Amino acid sequence: MPKQQLRKSDTSSGQSLLWLFGAILTVQGFGSAITEAGWNTSFGVGGLLRAAHVPEWGTLLVGCAGAALLATAARRHFTKRQAR
Repeated sequence: MPKQQLRKSDTSSGQSLLWLFGAILTVQGFGSAITEAGWNTSFGVGGLLRAAHVPEWGTLLVGCAGAALLATAARRHFTKRQAR
């Protein structure tokens, strides 16, 4: 298998993982923060963070990390598209 083909599949797979983990962390983080604020209950990442005695702003930090991953994935996507 040529190196370019292998390298292209590796980068597209890594790019897909950035999108996936970014979306998961964004939904879990901000969703947990909204749920805790509105209904005084936590789920997913928020529930795990509460059990670990992390402050309430920890869920917002997870959501921001997810948004940063999504921004990185978008930047890489558009940079790669312009290079073509």
